[in-house]
Amino acid sequence: MKSTSHHTHIIKSIATELGFSYCGISKAEFLKEEAPQLEQWLKRGYHGTMGYMENHFDKRLDPTLLVPGAKSVISLIYNYYPEKDLLTDNQFKVGKYAYGEDYHLVIKDKLKDFLQRIRDQIGDVHGRAFVDSGPVMERSWAKKSGIGWIGKNSLLLNKSMGSFFFLAELIVDLELAYDGPVKDYCGTCTACMDACPTDAILQPYVVDGSKCISYFTIELKEEIPSPVKGKFENWIFGCDICQDVCPWNSFSRPHQEPRFNPHPNLQNMKQQDWKEMTEDVFQRLFKKSAVKRTKLEGLRRNIRFVAD
Repeated sequence: MKSTSHHTHIIKSIATELGFSYCGISKAEFLKEEAPQLEQWLKRGYHGTMGYMENHFDKRLDPTLLVPGAKSVISLIYNYYPEKDLLTDNQFKVGKYAYGEDYHLVIKDKLKDFLQRIRDQIGDVHGRAFVDSGPVMERSWAKKSGIGWIGKNSLLLNKSMGSFFFLAELIVDLELAYDGPVKDYCGTCTACMDACPTDAILQPYVVDGSKCISYFTIELKEEIPSPVKGKFENWIFGCDICQDVCPWNSFSRPHQEPRFNPHPNLQNMKQQDWKEMTEDVFQRLFKKSAVKRTKLEGLRRNIRFVAD
């Protein structure tokens, strides 16, 4: 139908205008393949203390429960790979995604703009925007829409840019032309599995979230268990180990988003500066950053665990 392809073209053009690297579209329907996998993953406790993962099980699998009358899931990639890796081996390390302003804020602004432009150019379209928020299985939708495949570390990989990007979705009640999945290009490579110091990648494509350094340093609110002592390789917020070793990330190119640029003082931080950080410095460095999630107290706990 002409209008379907025309609307699809409009949406992909808007995605490019707003700085998204890729845009893929899939039909909004129940994720029947993922349902038993999600159930098993939760049953085995791989979500650790992330109780929210158990909530809204049905909504996670069926986008029409999130947006009544939903017809399409628009999946988007937004690059965050930094110009410079700020944190060298002898420094404490923070995940690259958290160098600048919190991605929830940056991308949510773009998605609001995106929905408004769809309405301006197409008409009365209803939908919701998600960026790592709400019960949406973003990697499954991204895979279905062909903007990448799911790697052995369970992250989405894209052939021309690796995995240092955020995923976002618009679920809309508009019928569009749907894309299909791409093949898995991981082959026999096990670099991510071999490199994970806490053995969180149990087997290809199955990650025990409760063993991941990112989980320990961000999600876990109580004390970090002693068996993983000495395995964090100086990571105090998040972890990029499985991404840094992935061959596909040799294709990563720096982002063009000024809001993702780090606070100028971040690159000069020495271990002693981190250890002596005051609430005032914490607020200044991480004013709008995702690092605020741990609060200074949580960051201090992580620093003690790595340094002592």
